[in-house]
Amino acid sequence: MNWSEEHSTIIAGLDLGTTKVCAAIAEQVAERPPRIIGVGQHPSEGIQRGAIVDAEKTVHAIGEAVRQAELMAGVEIDSVYAGISGEYIASLNSTGMVAVGGEGGWIGVQDRARVLAAAGVVKVPFDREVLHVLPQEFAVNGQRGILDPVGMYGVRLEASVHVVTSSIAAVRNICHSILRAGVDVHGVVLGALASSYAVLSEDERQMGVCLLDIGGGTTDVAVFVGKGLRYSGNVGLGGHNVTNDIGVGLRTTRAEAEQAKCAGAPSETVALIVEARMEEILALARKQVYTELPHAALGAGIVLTGGGAQITGAVALAERVFNMPVRLGESSGFEGAAELASPSYATVLGLLLYGMEQQEGKNQTEAQELVEDSFDSVFGRVKRWLQPRD
Repeated sequence: MNWSEEHSTIIAGLDLGTTKVCAAIAEQVAERPPRIIGVGQHPSEGIQRGAIVDAEKTVHAIGEAVRQAELMAGVEIDSVYAGISGEYIASLNSTGMVAVGGEGGWIGVQDRARVLAAAGVVKVPFDREVLHVLPQEFAVNGQRGILDPVGMYGVRLEASVHVVTSSIAAVRNICHSILRAGVDVHGVVLGALASSYAVLSEDERQMGVCLLDIGGGTTDVAVFVGKGLRYSGNVGLGGHNVTNDIGVGLRTTRAEAEQAKCAGAPSETVALIVEARMEEILALARKQVYTELPHAALGAGIVLTGGGAQITGAVALAERVFNMPVRLGESSGFEGAAELASPSYATVLGLLLYGMEQQEGKNQTEAQELVEDSFDSVFGRVKRWLQPRD
């Protein structure tokens, strides 16, 4: 974060996708809506399914995307919030309980932080690390369904949380590539969580909604109920699989297959190929949701985002597979960014909104300091790994 002469907050986001690496810079002045001041992107040739497979190409793509965004914005950034997704991400739900330590039994911010840290203490394999501890609800003296217990009276405080873990090696490779491109990593954020900031409303989160972020290599799944994240996962298929199917079916080049996929009125043959693969992706996502949350009440239906969401017929097909309302998730919350409302930019714009929330300190839902102390923070560990040794 930088401060300009007008005391504006500058936040940068970096979406590392299979199709493209996209950087965006936003500025917020006082209480006005944030404004996008710079965007840059470069083809992502070194990343597959969210994991780095060619470090040099990834560093180059990051550097080019950041450089373009900086030139447009007229500012230099020193750190970014990086969005990650892929099959190396896993999640689980957990609970924790602490005795209220506040004077007179009144629950304070530290009590909330302690119970979140306690709930986030989960057993993970040696090669994985906790990335997020996200509160779902709190309970005070057995009274459940509390969104924020601070200021309430009680002696026993409980928390239900959603814990997101990641492969240490995968995150280390991503952070190292960003640092090599000349930018620090302010935070690493689950891509679907970031996208939710850009495309979901508070009402949808409360009613119950499933966000499907259909990227090039994977499809991220996130289910929110009662404003909390209840499930996150991914399907190892995405838009590139659709492109490959078209290429094989038509015996054509990848470029021509991509063009056919994105056509507004595809031929009958292409439409059948696209429908078959997209139906498979959506069916796998549906199976995940109802296997993990068999009684999930998705009152707000399904929201599709990501580049794959723009494939012709995707919304109608999702309505058929899930048998519920489906809408296209377009980003909102920014001033003068109508051209970036496309689902393709949901993650990078969501990273900006997430970063602003963290920087402003308006929502300390993750009890960041105590959680980082408890889990030895993946960010702190990565930075120590990457420091030069004597």
